[in-house]
Amino acid sequence: MTHQMKKSTPAAAPTRRFILSAASAAGGGLLLGAIMPPSGRRAIAAAGDGASNAVGAWLRIGADETVTILIGAAEMGQGVLTGLPQIVAEELKVNWANVKAEHAPVASVYNNPFFRSQTTGGSTSVRGYFNVLRLAGASAREMLIQAASNALGQPVGNLEVINGAVRVKGTTIGLTYGQLAPAAALLPVPANPPLTPPDAFKLIGTSAPRTDLGGKVDGSAIFGIDVRIPGMVYAAIRHAPKFGATLSGTPAVPSGAIAVVPMGDSVGVVASNTWAAFQAARQLQANWIIPASASQIDSTIISNNAKLAMASTANPGIAEQSGDPTTAFANATRILEWTYDLPFLAHACLEPLNCTASVTPNSCEIWAPTQAITGAASVAASVTGLQPSQIIVHTTFLGGGLGRKGEQDFVRQAVQISKALGRPVKLTWSREEDFTNDFYRPMALSRIRVALGPNGQILGWNNRLVSPSIMISRFPAAVANGVDTQATEGATDLPYLLGARQIEYVQLPTGVPVGFWRSVGHSLNAFTTESAIDELALALGLEPLTFRRQLLGNDTRKLAVLNAAASLAGWDSPPPAGRARGIALHSSFGTIVAQVAEISIDNAAGVKVHRVSCALDCGLAINPDSVEAQIQSAIVHGLASALWGKVGFKAGAADVRNYNAYRMLRLREMPQVSVKIINGGGPLGGIGEPGVPPIAPAIANAYAALTGKRLRSLPLFGTGTGRQGQGGDD
Repeated sequence: MTHQMKKSTPAAAPTRRFILSAASAAGGGLLLGAIMPPSGRRAIAAAGDGASNAVGAWLRIGADETVTILIGAAEMGQGVLTGLPQIVAEELKVNWANVKAEHAPVASVYNNPFFRSQTTGGSTSVRGYFNVLRLAGASAREMLIQAASNALGQPVGNLEVINGAVRVKGTTIGLTYGQLAPAAALLPVPANPPLTPPDAFKLIGTSAPRTDLGGKVDGSAIFGIDVRIPGMVYAAIRHAPKFGATLSGTPAVPSGAIAVVPMGDSVGVVASNTWAAFQAARQLQANWIIPASASQIDSTIISNNAKLAMASTANPGIAEQSGDPTTAFANATRILEWTYDLPFLAHACLEPLNCTASVTPNSCEIWAPTQAITGAASVAASVTGLQPSQIIVHTTFLGGGLGRKGEQDFVRQAVQISKALGRPVKLTWSREEDFTNDFYRPMALSRIRVALGPNGQILGWNNRLVSPSIMISRFPAAVANGVDTQATEGATDLPYLLGARQIEYVQLPTGVPVGFWRSVGHSLNAFTTESAIDELALALGLEPLTFRRQLLGNDTRKLAVLNAAASLAGWDSPPPAGRARGIALHSSFGTIVAQVAEISIDNAAGVKVHRVSCALDCGLAINPDSVEAQIQSAIVHGLASALWGKVGFKAGAADVRNYNAYRMLRLREMPQVSVKIINGGGPLGGIGEPGVPPIAPAIANAYAALTGKRLRSLPLFGTGTGRQGQGGDD
């Protein structure tokens, strides 16, 4: 499979105002973009045909009626190359069969408003781009209508738009968008184009066919690992054997290799093909300086330090406080306490890390499966010393991202190797390098205490969370008063009526590199909070679903989601013999999700999950089919992690090197998944991550209902050869 892309001129920084401008490469069509300073326009004019693809533009309309929409987010299976174009196409009122989508180049006009950069994460793509893309589509539509008015001699009020054509109402007289585009390009931008009211949506809210599906079926879709460019060589990476270690000297070039490139904590090994590079990297003889601190990166030591931090009387950071929790616990007639233990997790993306780079004295071009396009360009600039205008980033499809491909280590390495060699290089990490040099999902130790009054009323809730901080090394200014809000998300802002509450955070330095993993802190805290809610119901002699309904009070949206999941699962009817159900409710990224897991005992895997019934409210489902697919994906991801996922460390190195020690869900183990989408009318919520957090507590709660034993540690069942986790059994 080959991949050749025409080099293009990056756009100058645009303002927020949209215009239509001529696009010679669109065959007499038009380009909806952003006003640029004169220097940017001169650059476009000088570039000639093809330059329009790199302008800070949202859409192109060709003379052949094809509407190409450029998307600033990365496509990693979540459907942004379909859902986001639906938003534009809805306002533009075009035939969906004529719509195409492409990844956008690096330009500030494509920034995700949540991050102010081209970054895909946090389930923000639809939420971030929704209003921007509606405006883009509406602006283009109104200018096309005005162009038709001028051409047909008809007032705008006498015209209507039907499937990409402007016609005189009640007649067949009209012009297509492709015919109108050149004239529309010359018109002024409407100040406030009217937006389609939600009750008139025809495309938004429907399961429009995915724009990327055809290429993924026939194999023409280009993932990062598929990229080929003329004259390139191939590189593998060999990292230091311990975290924090650095290279001592330059290693000899191993047999079968062309060159080695030392990079401090790693060595790039270059060969004529990827397999040869892998083999040469395994043979590399290198000397490493191992810091003494590496010996402390050990699972036993980390666990003991977490327990000491939990028991310490030192003042923790206060992530949330309401009421008077001190008085509540002082006046309690009964205090319940449970501690939950969660491990480090790997991202384990099916497509290993890779990047292709071509560095010359005057340019740097990158092809990468990256979630952080702006970050990739920034890293390239720092390595090469080039100006932003000299750097081009082509975003490919991602074979899984999960947060890992928002990091820039693999991009930096590819650029460094290409710069050192003076020729294009394709870098591919081996699976072993990928697993042992991850930015892992942090571990956590969480202790929940509940203060009860004489009649069983809940007086107070306290949760102390001990965990490494992701933000302290990325955005230290965001860690205020000792609290990393990424670590505590999902532990704070609980919807339940729990009396006075205090959520505490204790940062635990471990030396293990940590990063953003699908649903981040919510993946930790949903397990602890929803397990504890079930334990509290049992302690009070209450049925878990009924108890949650009581605790939700008048929160109608969450009650609707909870009840929908229960109804979908048939909660009120007994499960088949030998099975039990568990329920969990959690809100994350603006979306409410409830899940019911129905399980039985399986001696080989620990449990057999037969069914998962899920209800969610994300405000508005742009593409219901994509929403359902994302929920199914999240359940698979969260289920495998809950049952078996764990990475341990010994003397400064990870103990998992491949999938043989990091269990994935097998096809025969896939449960039946039913999904009900509730369009609750609230603000738009994310969808890529919210399906992950509830599945672990739902399974744990079902297991407790089935066996009477409470599992308080993840993974619930070790490697799948029987239960190997820890936890109480009361």
